[in-house]
Amino acid sequence: MAANTLPAPAHPISDKDQREIQDIYQKLRTADAKLVGPDGKTQLLPSTLYSFLCTLLADLKAGHSVTLLQSTASLTTVEAGKLLGVSRQHLVGLLEKNQIPYHMVGTHRRAYARDVLAYKAKRDSARRKTLDDLAQAEHAEGIYDRMPDDPKPEQ
Repeated sequence: MAANTLPAPAHPISDKDQREIQDIYQKLRTADAKLVGPDGKTQLLPSTLYSFLCTLLADLKAGHSVTLLQSTASLTTVEAGKLLGVSRQHLVGLLEKNQIPYHMVGTHRRAYARDVLAYKAKRDSARRKTLDDLAQAEHAEGIYDRMPDDPKPEQ
């Protein structure tokens, strides 16, 4: 037969101990992150970089792929097409229609990563709006929850 265990009685923490705990906690929260190299050399990291690295590591740990890309990177049409998930030929069409700014390097088209990503964000936003509008229209018609092969209500 298992003995009933009661929680240990709470012990009050003195005001002095509470102040010390708060002081240590504050120091931990405001301490600078450091990068320690294999040679033991340390380098302070700005808080924004530390936050970025934590997010990066969390994404990698979760199994997500991560790509680091400078906004000023000059992309080939193949690279830009891959970034957008379209063929090179389709991307060239977007460039020629001036939907994405580009520049020439010799006889080759190049687009800056920032311009390709701006186009992608605009495109994705427009797609989301179109899908939202479609869902609202279907909901208003009462057909949002129906499947294409559902029998008509009067059958």
